[in-house]
Amino acid sequence: MNMYEQDLPKTAANFAALSPVDFIRRSAEVHPERTAVIHGSINRTWAETYARAMKLAHALKSLGVGKGDTVTVMLPNIPEMLECHFGVPAIGAVINTLNTRLDAASLTYMLNHAASKVVIVDREFSAVMQAALIEARRVNPACSPSVIDVDDSQYQGAGDLIGQNTYDVLLQDASAEPLDFQGDEWDAIALNYTSGTTGEPKGVVYHHRGAYLNAVSNILEWDLPAHCTYLWTLPMFHCNGWCFPWTIAARAGVNVCLRKVTPEGVFEAIRDHAVTHYCGAPIVHSMLVNAPEPLKQYGMANVGPGKAVATVKAMVAGAAPSATLIESMASLNISLTHVYGLTEVYGPCTLCAPQEAWDELPAAERAVYNARQGVRYHLQAGADVLDPLTLEPVPRDGETIGEIVVRGNICMKGYLKNAQATQDAFEGGWFHTGDLGVRFPDGYIKIKDRSKDVIISGGENISSIEIEDVLYKHPAIMAVAVVAKPHPKWGETPCAFIELKPGTQVEAAELVAHCKQHLAGFKVPGAFEFGDLPKTSTGKIQKFELRKRSGAVAAIDV
Repeated sequence: MNMYEQDLPKTAANFAALSPVDFIRRSAEVHPERTAVIHGSINRTWAETYARAMKLAHALKSLGVGKGDTVTVMLPNIPEMLECHFGVPAIGAVINTLNTRLDAASLTYMLNHAASKVVIVDREFSAVMQAALIEARRVNPACSPSVIDVDDSQYQGAGDLIGQNTYDVLLQDASAEPLDFQGDEWDAIALNYTSGTTGEPKGVVYHHRGAYLNAVSNILEWDLPAHCTYLWTLPMFHCNGWCFPWTIAARAGVNVCLRKVTPEGVFEAIRDHAVTHYCGAPIVHSMLVNAPEPLKQYGMANVGPGKAVATVKAMVAGAAPSATLIESMASLNISLTHVYGLTEVYGPCTLCAPQEAWDELPAAERAVYNARQGVRYHLQAGADVLDPLTLEPVPRDGETIGEIVVRGNICMKGYLKNAQATQDAFEGGWFHTGDLGVRFPDGYIKIKDRSKDVIISGGENISSIEIEDVLYKHPAIMAVAVVAKPHPKWGETPCAFIELKPGTQVEAAELVAHCKQHLAGFKVPGAFEFGDLPKTSTGKIQKFELRKRSGAVAAIDV
């Protein structure tokens, strides 16, 4: 023992476990009267929101929920969802947020796998949840969670109340006495399921420390000011809203809830509530860019009643944004910050940090720099591109392709009940993303493709993202996804699925000519299909669904 270890113990006076639950308590103590949540006619302060979160914590305890128990929630972006992010972990329980677009079969698996003790469900999703609960009990009679209904005033559609109690009644007589998180910062705070495109979905387990540090990193990456106004376009169920429920609490900001994302809803919220920040997948931003001009002018002309024009800051992730999209967002006075991440790393873990020198570049060239996935988050220990075989860093030449890896505090504990998958994911002391990329001399990383999305045609590797970037430059295209299509001669050929902007038309031959101006011949798609693209509730295009459409396209001789 050296002298710095002797008689210098860790005590309650000099050490506390890091937990984002503390953020809401501080905001309630320091800024009790500041607005915390806006949802329709609901306008609650941080003191009121904190009290409701504590009431939820005490109510859950009365239902027998304790440390390590799973509380499953199926809610849209409403105040109750925000409260669950504090009330559930305050008692050491684990919040399991479910994708609201899942089918009953997927929900059945998750309810049983998570051993859900309580299910909190919005009335809009009661039918599918009821079906899942019945099947879950049939498969596993031990699966018998308490069910709590949320009857949101902003929802006017159909849906029965299926639970033993409603959320408001549950909170009505519960204590609002503050509860501090008493566990270890390595304790689980959240369970999120991957999309499960191959086999059963995996349960990704987050810890309190990682959630705390990613929330703080969000502040650092964005220079997020105190009392910012954040619009919930990103689903709170997706990686716990990239940890932004905790981030906004740390800044005593305003959470503007948006139950359904539409251009009208987004622009109206920006104007009426002086929104300063929001997050979303490229398709969300594309939706705004392609909205009718009168709507855009209404929403962006005067941000906030009586306030001067302001730049709205937005984060984009889920796919590399095209240079065209970045330029178009700038024309809307929306500043786009590009981040990259996965469920396993709490949402974003790298960002394209802007450099002053880029400001002097032409807009198109600057957008190319901004489209890179960038550098590690402040509080992430490392991000690199490694040779998949040797696990050595690839040269920083912007050309040599390897696997993108990250490590540090902003990485999951592992996969629930799946030791082998956890071991494989952390091979060599890194989390392996499965994404292929390059690293440039300045250290910035750029994705070249998802490993499963690389198209191998005649022995040549083709990046689907490269082709998509070219197609996005065509003025008629709103969304595009390129996947492999079987080919009798070349093995595979690129196939482009195209979603056109409203009121536009374009022939496949025109797109072939467009691609040939920017791509080598073997990279030009050999097939095109036009129509709406399948998307997740977070706006990501579902390429695995497109791959199933093997007989739905016609080949073009290029």
